[in-house]
Amino acid sequence: MSKIKTVYICESCGYEAAKWMGKCSGCGSFNTLHENIIDKKAKTTSRTAVNIKKPEMLKNIRTMSEARLKTKIKELDRVLSGGIVEGSLILVGGDPGIGKSTLLLQICNNIGEQGKTILYISGEESATQIKLRAERLTITTDNLLLLSETSLDAIEDTIKDVKPDLIIIDSIQTMQRAELSSVPGSVSQVRECTQLFMRLAKETNICIIIVGHVTKDGTIAGPKVLEHMVDTVLYFEGEKGASYRIIRAVKNRFGSTNEIGVFEMREKGLVEIDNPSEYMLSGRPLGVSGSTVTCSIEGTRPILTEVQALVSPSNFGMPRRMASGLDYNRVTMLIAVLEKRMGMQLGNYDSYVNIAGGLKIAETALDTAVITSIASSYRNKITDPFTLVFGEVGLAGEIRAVPMADLRVSEAGKLGFKKCIVPEANLKALKKFDGIRVLGARNINELLEVALQE
Repeated sequence: MSKIKTVYICESCGYEAAKWMGKCSGCGSFNTLHENIIDKKAKTTSRTAVNIKKPEMLKNIRTMSEARLKTKIKELDRVLSGGIVEGSLILVGGDPGIGKSTLLLQICNNIGEQGKTILYISGEESATQIKLRAERLTITTDNLLLLSETSLDAIEDTIKDVKPDLIIIDSIQTMQRAELSSVPGSVSQVRECTQLFMRLAKETNICIIIVGHVTKDGTIAGPKVLEHMVDTVLYFEGEKGASYRIIRAVKNRFGSTNEIGVFEMREKGLVEIDNPSEYMLSGRPLGVSGSTVTCSIEGTRPILTEVQALVSPSNFGMPRRMASGLDYNRVTMLIAVLEKRMGMQLGNYDSYVNIAGGLKIAETALDTAVITSIASSYRNKITDPFTLVFGEVGLAGEIRAVPMADLRVSEAGKLGFKKCIVPEANLKALKKFDGIRVLGARNINELLEVALQE
């Protein structure tokens, strides 16, 4: 008889324990260990039956360019470094209702019009519900097949029978293998299902896109090994109440990471935005204190954003510090630099810092924009609306160099900015730009003298 073993697996990190514990010893999460029953049959494999591969010399291995499926959505193809690689497994994550299924149906329509067969497998919605969404999005392709199924064995048989060019699984947390006793969405089910789809993608050279749910922390649900198994991980970002959506490549085995694509959610689906900088700066106030324009780099793309700050007297003994779209600890550090190096008495003032449009940026090149906006609001002096600043600020108040300065200044010139304040270390290596004046600053004192208008 087969041996039955019970283990407790953490749904956050995949840690296995012999007994239940309130706190996972692997990642420290609470109440994440769930019971899993494993049927352990004794499996013996003869060494003579195993096909042992011999290692090859690196110089003797031949390479070839990957065949790609074009989605005909320029922003998405940009994030995927040219399109969907044949035989690849792509994981798409995002908050509920942010537009994952909408984008996938648009991909199905564009690829179906190229004569490719697409199999859309949904474990959450019926075929009728998908049909209603397709009618709203005006999906007209005749090469889209719908299947509402959660059994992995039935799905595998259908794939071998249909032999599609693209498979979409919506979502991986609803898939279930009959051999496992755990419920759908558990660590063992998600891991086993993903492993099967990876094997199918590599053996049949079929492109497979799987949708993953996210947890309260914004990470993809399931063990971290789920992201390690797939070839590409795409994250949907943006507030459901806002009109824009951002797709970010967190992992990409066939191209660069941290590339982003910007879309706008409309009635007929997601529409790509060719110039995100112009879109993000539309409607910004002119001649108002506490507003500074800066440039961040997302992958290889420069994006101009507006950093806003509001400094007001505190009515309580403990002043408030709030940061939206920026690292809170970084903002409080920059406030301390202003107090120490510039003598600003911000201890009795509430400080609020925000990136307009709801973007979330972790780049340190925005430090000078945060410093300028806070000082502008504190002194009630406006900044020139056609001046752009960027640079990293140290604890001594010095301004340090940042990468891709040429790209940032060039993007500012394209949108009509007349002046750009950059770190002094970057100024020496910058080439001359027509129509824009580039100034260097060594510390925040020189920065504020130039940036703030009297």
